[in-house]
Amino acid sequence: MNQFSNQTKFWQSQDADHHLHPFTTHPQLRERGVRMITGAKGIYLTDSEEHKILDGMAGLWCTQVGYGNEEIVEAATKAMRELSYYNLFFMTSNPYATELAAKVAEKTPEGISQVLFACSGSEAVDSAYKLIKYYWNLKGQPQRKQFIARERAYHGSTTVAASLSGLTGMHPQFDLPIEGIHHIGPTPHHYKFGQGLTEEEFTDKCVQALEDKILELGPKNVAAFVGEPVMGAGGMMPPPAGYWPRIEAVCRKYGVLLWADEVITGWGRTGEWFGSQYFGITPDVMTMAKGMTSGYQPLSAVALGHDIADEIAKGDSEMVHGFTYSGHPVACAVALKNIEILERDGLVGDAAKPRIAYFQEQLATLADHPLVGQVRSVGLLGGLELVADKETREPFDEALDVGFKCREHCFNTGLIMRAVGDAMILCPPLVITNAEIDELVAKARNALDLTAKQIGRM
Repeated sequence: MNQFSNQTKFWQSQDADHHLHPFTTHPQLRERGVRMITGAKGIYLTDSEEHKILDGMAGLWCTQVGYGNEEIVEAATKAMRELSYYNLFFMTSNPYATELAAKVAEKTPEGISQVLFACSGSEAVDSAYKLIKYYWNLKGQPQRKQFIARERAYHGSTTVAASLSGLTGMHPQFDLPIEGIHHIGPTPHHYKFGQGLTEEEFTDKCVQALEDKILELGPKNVAAFVGEPVMGAGGMMPPPAGYWPRIEAVCRKYGVLLWADEVITGWGRTGEWFGSQYFGITPDVMTMAKGMTSGYQPLSAVALGHDIADEIAKGDSEMVHGFTYSGHPVACAVALKNIEILERDGLVGDAAKPRIAYFQEQLATLADHPLVGQVRSVGLLGGLELVADKETREPFDEALDVGFKCREHCFNTGLIMRAVGDAMILCPPLVITNAEIDELVAKARNALDLTAKQIGRM
């Protein structure tokens, strides 16, 4: 027993007695005891038992510049001393929120002009949903109340965000989804859902599904189509070739707003500032969070295109929406410094391409593993699909919990790699070095080997 074990047990006891965790089966957690994370630097975490863990998930898709960045700490400290807090009500603002709104408009695709701040991705999604309805009311089209989302999408965990999410396991406990939200399939990922079709044929099928749903609901009743540029929490699933420009074309054809949920794919994760730029689309609405502050402060935003923003800005009635912490000066100061670092240190755009290429090349070496059916990547997002049969893509029996077993081996051997079913997900900090990529891939292979041995496949 090391010197920290008694303290760990004390914290575990406190946690079990008083703390409800997100997305958790609590009896299982309390039986085993929580892992206490007590420190972090760069791309590594340290727990209360002094284990060093390579964070292959950037926290929860967010720590772009890694942990413990002193420039961000100093920016937050300065802002706290100058203006620890004030709200954006009563016709006031603060320099940090104002400058950040302008910076968001600068980095987003052309046409985005106005920004509303919130605290979390889920709050941003709820806000976008309300602002879209408000816009159509102002436009004299109040019948446009139907929203189209996708099967296996993830948009957050509040009532509206969870309803928009197409992960149906999120719905029964809370009597969701709410009315007016529709999910279309197939999920736009060719490897898992397009067997028997060429990629082009599968794209046709996915795009046709959107058009069919719009026509079923009536084009003049549909407010917006929402999608993640790359589906994240559903399993790190990139879309088939040509998908997004064609989806945009369908939305334009019927006057439906295109809403890109960039909570995961924003702020350099794909190699561009936003996933929309990576796939060559111009959304009407964008939601963002996570990488905007690298997780150092809770902050999110809804960014609106000219038409929506102008309509709201000229409305002669009060827009009755916003939050106590909208545009919090400290959070906005952190975001400004974070974006400065992303830009200055070449973590986005052409300067980031060699690091991204190395990550993708090294990750691809895992394709030869007997458990891996597919390796997929976009920017510094990676996924490994674990299958029972590489030839037929037959999945493992769910009862085997292969992905969960692999995740546990990862954590126990010094790597965080997330499991979504039997898809293993990676999203390392953008500052990861080539040597650290080598370490990550070696640890991933080791965890795959241990998993294969555990289930009798090696």
